[in-house]
Amino acid sequence: MNARLKAAIQHWSYVAPLLQPARNAKEYADLVEALDAALDAGGADETNPFARLADYLGELVAEYEAKDKMPPAATGAEALRYLMQRDSLRQIDLPELGSQGVVSELLSGRRDFNARQAKVMAARFGVTAALFL
Repeated sequence: MNARLKAAIQHWSYVAPLLQPARNAKEYADLVEALDAALDAGGADETNPFARLADYLGELVAEYEAKDKMPPAATGAEALRYLMQRDSLRQIDLPELGSQGVVSELLSGRRDFNARQAKVMAARFGVTAALFL
C-alpha cells in the first residue's frame, strides 16, 4: 500500500470533515475555522502546500453561505420552517419548544412564540430572537 494512502487512512477521521460540504451551522463554523487555520499556515500563498486546501475549504464555505441565505421571513413560523429544513430537523428534534403539538402550532402560525421559546431558538440556530417574535 502506498505510504501516503496509508497515512491518509490512519488520519481519515480528522481529514474527512474538511472535505465534506457543511450540513449545518456547526459544520460550517468548523469549516471556517479550518479555512482560517489553512490561511494562517500560509495557504494564501499559491506556492504553499496548503494553498489547494485553502481554496477547497473556501469553496465549501462559499457553497454553504450561498445556500444558507435565509429569505426574509414575515413570521417566526416561516423562519423556524426554514431553519429546520436547513439543518434537516423534525418537530421531535425541538423538545425545548414544548410538545410536538406545540411545535406544530408554532409552525402553522396558530401559536405565537413566547420570549423563552424565541431565546432558546435564537441560541440554537445562532440568530436573533427577534426573528421569531
